Amino acid sequence: MEISKPEIKTEVLHEELFRKYLRVLKLARTPTREEFTKIATVAAAGVLVVGMLGFIIYVCFDHKALLGF
Repeated sequence: MEISKPEIKTEVLHEELFRKYLRVLKLARTPTREEFTKIATVAAAGVLVVGMLGFIIYVCFDHKALLGF
């Protein structure tokens, strides 16, 4: 018993995908200076919070004897 592969027209799929990508690129624009500053500030705050949390966990595990674990 052999299973046959369904015939899929890849040309149609590629054209449809290309149209979707083109639509997204047409809608995209460069952010203003204010938007970029806000995004960069939020991203930096997130990195800082995750870094601080990691540092606190590291200190807790590194100094188990001092903390009484």
